[in-house]
Amino acid sequence: MAGTRITNMQTAAKQPGLVLPPHGTVPMRIKTTNSSGERLSQTKSMVITEPEAPGKPISRHRRNQSQHNIGGPGGADLSVPLQGVYLNKAKIAEGGKKQRKNWTSAWVVLGSDHLLFYKESKQETVVNLKPGNRPDEVDLRGASVEWTKDKSSRKHVIQITTYAGDEYLLQSDDFPTISKWRDAIKQTADRSCSGAGRPMGRPGMQRSNSTEYLSRRTSEAPAVKEPKPEHRRSLMFSSAKLKHSASDSADKNGVKNRLKKFISRRPSMKTLQEKGLIKDRVFGCHILTLCSREGTTVPKFIRLCIQEVERRGLQSDGIYRVSGNLATIQKLRFMVDQEEELNLGDSQWEDIHVITGALKMFFRELPEPLFPFRFFEQFVESIKIKDSKQKVQVVKKLVHQLPKPNHNTMKLLFRHLQKILCHSVKNLMSTQGISIVFGPTLMWPENDSGNMAVNMAYQNQIIEYILIESREIFGTDDV
Repeated sequence: MAGTRITNMQTAAKQPGLVLPPHGTVPMRIKTTNSSGERLSQTKSMVITEPEAPGKPISRHRRNQSQHNIGGPGGADLSVPLQGVYLNKAKIAEGGKKQRKNWTSAWVVLGSDHLLFYKESKQETVVNLKPGNRPDEVDLRGASVEWTKDKSSRKHVIQITTYAGDEYLLQSDDFPTISKWRDAIKQTADRSCSGAGRPMGRPGMQRSNSTEYLSRRTSEAPAVKEPKPEHRRSLMFSSAKLKHSASDSADKNGVKNRLKKFISRRPSMKTLQEKGLIKDRVFGCHILTLCSREGTTVPKFIRLCIQEVERRGLQSDGIYRVSGNLATIQKLRFMVDQEEELNLGDSQWEDIHVITGALKMFFRELPEPLFPFRFFEQFVESIKIKDSKQKVQVVKKLVHQLPKPNHNTMKLLFRHLQKILCHSVKNLMSTQGISIVFGPTLMWPENDSGNMAVNMAYQNQIIEYILIESREIFGTDDV
């Protein structure tokens, strides 16, 4: 019996062609001495063949087909799902309308003109599916398949845009896998769109010269290619515009007329201020305007803050250096701007650093600083004077030339800062520390075109010098 088997194998090896074995086995081509150009190779067919179908020879030029190619022997039904692979899938648009991107893993199966998404790989065939658990199907006829980098931060992503305007993303970390599937899906979409029938060279595909086959394929192909969805939408929108253009223009004219009437009847700013509907601000208001409105030479809010700090904050550690809660400071600012009754001794202003923060914010938001712009260069030149007696006289003269609200506010503030220095053992504040805080708060140039660091150094020096010589510069009179 062993001799008989060897004889049969030798006889099979001498055959020049390859005969397809029974269903379920892998066909092999055996190299013979007569065909030296042939090489040993093997190929697999992904087509689900009928068990009773007889085997047919496979031509040589189709022996290395991709496993993702689609085809069937003769008139096989290509709608039967083929072997698939797990890919990451996301639907980003439906009918042209964008959707929220949600990546899911799906078992993808490629058909003759469609793509199927299963939840699990065991759902390979439609027959095994239970009712109500159908796969998602994507029609590839007329679809475009391209690589994309803009729609996702993931790598190796392809975008499928269907004829109906649906958009899908497919992704895999394995580039060879996603590349093969992209080529197979694109080839299927192009073939379905062109209507030229199945491409040659697929496994199990045979050449046919019969007129019956050609006429059947011609009848299936669409005679005229329909316009794309976006063209249809644009035509629809343009027709709608033509239909409603007259009514839209009439509506716009009516809205304009109503707005004109409303604006003409709108009360003036002065009327609103007299009725108390619009109130002048305190923060961000020019100090001259604010004092004129209040009938004082020092803004009332400045006096209230200084009095409260001197009442309970002279010995607070880091007074004016430590920042208060910004939200509470903004709340205090809002109440001041609304001219509500203000009691800084209330429990909500218990943190003294909130009051000092609001005071510093008031000076920072002045449209013109406490040291007016036109005096900035003069104060910088005065601080450069070497002679101490001449320097103090020049600075004193400049201070007395300031507008009265600026002069009196400055005098009150520097006397207050002197009291802070008297408790420096407790609050740990020095003349240098105070000048660093109030230098850029009380003065800055109108056009900061020079060196900012140099200007800041001069600002600190000027504040520190005035603080040291405040008795000589301002005198001892009360404000």
